[in-house]
Amino acid sequence: MVYLSFPDFNLFSMPLLILVFQGYVFAFLLLGRYFKQKHIADLLLALLLLMQGHHCTSYIIGFMGWYDTYRTTKVNYFLTDFTLIIGPLVYFYVKSITTPYFKLRRKDWLHFLPFGMFVLYRVIMAVYDFNTPGIETVQNGPFHENIHQAYVSPFLSLFGYYSQLLYYAFSIQIYIRYRKKLVEYFSNTYKVELNWIRYFLYAWTGLFIFHSIMEVIDLSIMDLHWTQSWWSHLASAVVVLLLGMKGYFTSLDKLYNRTSSARRSTKVSDEEGRDRMEFEIQQSKLSEYMLRQQPYLEPELTLSELAKQLNISTSKLSQTINNGLGKNFNDFINEYRVEAVKKMMLDEKKSNFSLLGIAQECGFNSKATFNRTFKKFTNHTPSEFMSLQKDPSARP
Repeated sequence: MVYLSFPDFNLFSMPLLILVFQGYVFAFLLLGRYFKQKHIADLLLALLLLMQGHHCTSYIIGFMGWYDTYRTTKVNYFLTDFTLIIGPLVYFYVKSITTPYFKLRRKDWLHFLPFGMFVLYRVIMAVYDFNTPGIETVQNGPFHENIHQAYVSPFLSLFGYYSQLLYYAFSIQIYIRYRKKLVEYFSNTYKVELNWIRYFLYAWTGLFIFHSIMEVIDLSIMDLHWTQSWWSHLASAVVVLLLGMKGYFTSLDKLYNRTSSARRSTKVSDEEGRDRMEFEIQQSKLSEYMLRQQPYLEPELTLSELAKQLNISTSKLSQTINNGLGKNFNDFINEYRVEAVKKMMLDEKKSNFSLLGIAQECGFNSKATFNRTFKKFTNHTPSEFMSLQKDPSARP
């Protein structure tokens, strides 16, 4: 009697199975949220998780003994390689978050054409092999064995590598460019610096680099045993779970609203740009409001929120600050915060406050941002400034 060894829940299969299953759960939660809220970013992230999870699943069933138990199975025809679509999905996910009102255009679908052609090729291969005499006695048909594995698969691996490399580079470029634009619209960039996208890109590029290193070792240095290659699949499973969990629980609603406000604020009419008198009136009102109401003490103050308080449009406020005062919104607000910090430092009643406590009282929400900004406007670190106030003779 032959006893089937599948499924074999062992030290190699179980960790992958648990991690990927939980990743699938978050992928379906993201899909559910997409159908409710219609944010395409949720759909793209869910697809990424499902496809990377599918890739891990093909190895999970191997570690569970499928291929040894069912030697004539045709499962290889259904385990599709998603390498050609991962790069475009990562790219458009980043773009969907950084672009207000993002929608896939007709020409955007061209990015998915290589994967579409690959799927068609897989269908043709399966139809050909399934109609080959004796196919029921082997695991892979002649097309899969003699053409796909020998020629097509190595080419696709190389093509997929360069494809992902390019798309990751484009995605990082979008992130860097968008991050630079944030200072035009937001007073505190610590929480608005697209921390989630940075985390997302770190995870995908890190996984890509790790897989590439393992591939180079396997092809050029030594043949990796399947127990050694397992670590590469474990890394994939961990990424699927972490991105699924963090992606689902990270709310991007504020970011969607902020990017929309940023877009609207750039629509400045020529008539407003020519009216210098109005500029001067708005500057006067703005300066008076900043001194009287001190809105800069609010850490999450944004251009659109300040415009609401002043009862003017974001575009008009943006013009007043950028063109009238020659500053971006970030510098404009932080300059007031630095002055407030300096006053508190000199106030004996606040002597029991730490530097970080003073910074937070004055609207900063990050020690790193506070130190960088303070030095930018005073040419001294906060500690240096305090020392100079206590001992004026130490000044150069």
